[in-house]
This record gives sequence, C-alpha cells and structure tokens, in this order.
Amino acid sequence: MELTQATVNDLLAQLGPGGGCTYLPSDLDPQALTELLDSRYGLPRTLVLDGFTDPTVDESRGAALLAPFEDRAVTIRAWAYGNQWVGTGTARDAEGAVRPVLVVAHREVPEPLAVARDGDGDVDWVERLIRITGWTLPAQRPDVDWAEVESRLGTALPSDYKRMVETFGSGAFDAWLDLNQEPWTYLREDGLLIWAGTEHEDSYCWRADAGDPDRWPVVVRSFDGEDVPFDCQTAEFVCRILTDPHHPFTMAHYFDTHWFMNYAESG
Repeated sequence: MELTQATVNDLLAQLGPGGGCTYLPSDLDPQALTELLDSRYGLPRTLVLDGFTDPTVDESRGAALLAPFEDRAVTIRAWAYGNQWVGTGTARDAEGAVRPVLVVAHREVPEPLAVARDGDGDVDWVERLIRITGWTLPAQRPDVDWAEVESRLGTALPSDYKRMVETFGSGAFDAWLDLNQEPWTYLREDGLLIWAGTEHEDSYCWRADAGDPDRWPVVVRSFDGEDVPFDCQTAEFVCRILTDPHHPFTMAHYFDTHWFMNYAESG
C-alpha cells in the first residue's frame, strides 16, 4: 500500500464519520502514517507507548480510541479534530501479530461559548480559545524566557499573547492563522509589532504605543497596506475571528470546527 494523503482520505472514509477501526497490512510503516497525520492535524497525544497506557487518558483525551483494542494496543497516538478522535499506531490482532492500525471515534466537542458581550471584562479569552480549539495537549513552551525576549525588543508584551505562545507553541489556528513565537518587527517604524499572519499576507499586529501592553489594540495590516484597528486584546481577537461569522476577518465561513495545528515534530 502506497501511503499518500489520498490514501489516508480513503481509509478515513471507509471508517466513516461514526468511527471504527481497521488493521492495516503488516508491511505498512506505522511511522509514515503517523507523519502523514501529523502534517494534517499537528502534534498528537500519545495514549499508549510500548503497551503501557497513559494513566491520565480519559474521555476528554481520546480514551474512546482504545476501546476496540481492549489490552492489545502497543502504541497509539491521537489527534482531536472537530467532532472526531483520530488515532494510529500498532496493536495485536486476533492471532497476536503486531500490525499497524487506524481508528476513529466520536468526540464530544466542548460546548462553544457564546461570544462575550462587549465590555465583559471577566472573560478569560485564552481559556476560551483552548475550549474552542479542543486543545488537550500540555503547554508546549512553558519555559519561554520572556524577560530576554522583551529586553531584546525593548518593550513588554501582552500577557495573553505570552500565554498563547506558552500553551500552543509553534503552529496555526485552523491551519491558517500562524502564531508568531515572538513578534516580528519589520513594521515597527509604523508603530506596529506583528504577532500572527496568514498565507494571504495579512499581518496581525498591535499598535505598540508606550502604554500598558495589555491594552494595546489589535491592528490588521492587509496585503494592500490598509490598517484595520480593533479595540480588543489578542486572544479575544482570535476567538472572535474563529467563531463570529460577522467579523470582517472571520474564519467561521470556512471552518465548522476549530483546532490548532502544532508544527512541532512528534516523538
């Protein structure tokens, strides 16, 4: 079997939206399949390694993927994607042979939180972003030396942005909005620091004045040089473009469910 993204599409279609499990040919490279799914969904969570199940695995972390195998799973890695769990790795078949597997299970999507009212100061927008994307992995960059970064940039940075980088690491929301791991400075002479961007060459910035960074407004510098300001903070802005179909930069028209594709290589 030649492994391509088209092959993966066919295999997932055979399992169907309701979920299922299939044992694959023994000569198929399970690592190659994992890497193809990595490129599609980002960094996976390891549920089973060398026959040992992570004791923290529960329904919110993909436990439904293990049900078809009982105690026969050898290595299983999992991705949360919309209302599905997708898993692959190896497991023992009925004859005891270790074979590659692909498994899909239904995932209960966290209840989307309605977009908060303007002026609602009690919302933790980073926590809301975690729920919107179904993020279940541990913090990816908890040890960032922000003091060094801020010293080099000559300015403090918004606290919610720093939490986003620490939590999600390098990657893109809906595989579309790239989160910079530290702000880009090539628009600094215009008073802008760039914290994210898209392949359409829109730059997502702050108007970085001398005031409190947690009050810096978001500014979108479009590919044609127009600046569009928004009176909100970073994480709130991302939550709104993911979920609000009326936002001028909405992604809700293109994606029914939302996720974060982590670019880090899985171990």
